[in-house]
Amino acid sequence: MTENQMQERIVINPKVKVGKPVIKGTRLTIVYILGLLAQGATFDAILQEYDGVTSEDIQACLLFATKSLESTVFMPLAGELG
Repeated sequence: MTENQMQERIVINPKVKVGKPVIKGTRLTIVYILGLLAQGATFDAILQEYDGVTSEDIQACLLFATKSLESTVFMPLAGELG
């Protein structure tokens, strides 16, 4: 999936979920979908539970998260140094 394709599927609107990124045409936030995946939900389970969501939408959520983390710098906490 390209970044342009992702941008067609993910929208940010201050009037929807206080501006959190959501799957276009839904109120499902990226964070919610990622949370489902982190808890072990499969693409198929999510697709069955949420009408109108496609596997490409879920891929867009993953790409959005990847792009969001690319410019993030992580620093170890004081107690976690080598």
